[in-house]
Amino acid sequence: MSLFALGLNHHTAPLAVRERMTFLPEALPDALGELTRGRPVQEAAILSTCNRTELYCATNDPDSALDWMAEYHRIAPSDIAPYVYRLEQPQAVRHAFRVASGLDSMVLGEPQILGQMKQAVRVAEDAGTLGALLHKLFQRSFAVAKEVRSTTAIGANIVSMAAAAVHLSERIFGSLSSQRVLCIGAGEMMELCAAHFAGCTPRSMVIANRTIERAQALAQRFTRADLKVSAVKLDEIGERLSEFDIVLSCTASPLPIIGLGLVERALKARKYRPIVMVDLAVPRDIEGEVGKLNDVFLYTVDDLAQIVDSGLESRQAAVVEAQGIIDARVANFLQWVQAREAVPAIRALRGHAEDMRMLELERALRALTRGEAPDRVLDTLSRNLTNKLMHGPTRLLNEAPSEARGQIEDLVQRLYPLHDREG
Repeated sequence: MSLFALGLNHHTAPLAVRERMTFLPEALPDALGELTRGRPVQEAAILSTCNRTELYCATNDPDSALDWMAEYHRIAPSDIAPYVYRLEQPQAVRHAFRVASGLDSMVLGEPQILGQMKQAVRVAEDAGTLGALLHKLFQRSFAVAKEVRSTTAIGANIVSMAAAAVHLSERIFGSLSSQRVLCIGAGEMMELCAAHFAGCTPRSMVIANRTIERAQALAQRFTRADLKVSAVKLDEIGERLSEFDIVLSCTASPLPIIGLGLVERALKARKYRPIVMVDLAVPRDIEGEVGKLNDVFLYTVDDLAQIVDSGLESRQAAVVEAQGIIDARVANFLQWVQAREAVPAIRALRGHAEDMRMLELERALRALTRGEAPDRVLDTLSRNLTNKLMHGPTRLLNEAPSEARGQIEDLVQRLYPLHDREG
């Protein structure tokens, strides 16, 4: 059985495809049981988040596992084939380490994925589908993630507009746990912003968009037990703007959708509690005059770009460092796998030697019972054991063809540290 990582993520598949492949948390135990009972898959764990659905498994038939994923979600395999990846053992190990370390996340270096991976492991363990190979893989993944975080600056610097928006908001409010966040728009940039702010677990989040269905889809992706995310139509924000402490906007509108008068009314209703407003749109969604209000902290794309530029170089250096750690740990893991594959042969060899030992011991005990001299019995026992243990290597050397003799002699020299006894 070999290790495989199969699935799709935000790099390979659009949201519409990822949504169709998501596993509900409560359905995972039954799904894992179904997979390992009905297919040639010995071990399995499923990591299903808003950005990825991945199956880590030990199998000799990965195509069968991929077919099961499509069948489970009632999707034709050909419909998902352009989006899925099929990573064999070395690549699968490297991928798992990168995912755990946050290098494969939409939010580079984010720590949330590590907790999600640990939960996936717990579910697989409870379902009885986590064997020795996957257990070792995930334990090594967690250790690598800890090493990357403790020895590099992977999470310390800001390299995206969304991360910069979080940074600026935290400078005003400190912790975001008590803040209400409004995200206006449902495109790729707002998806990334929502991911960043959801990772901070604010008090609540609302997604506003002209098409309510897209807003609802995005809200559903980030809703979880500790975070309420809801959706509204874009034309409702005028009435509700005063509710929010942080407003992020990125639409394709040719004209501003939030004007000075609207914000002034919202501030009055809030009794002039401050608002952070982040305008990621070009052309702008928020009128520039809004930034002149005393209780509004307005940031534009240019403001965020300055923060991103200052952190990019050091973060890139951290990624290089992290990848070096991962490459070394992948090599260590593959060595462990190779050693594990030799275990059956080692057990068989030791079992064979034990059988010979017991046979000669029984003969020696019978000889002692008959009254034979103990020293002669021990001498015979030792000679017989030596002859039996040396029979295989001696026969191999004697019968080896000339072209293979050199390799066999080298092997015997490695097995037994021999010295020339003729001198």
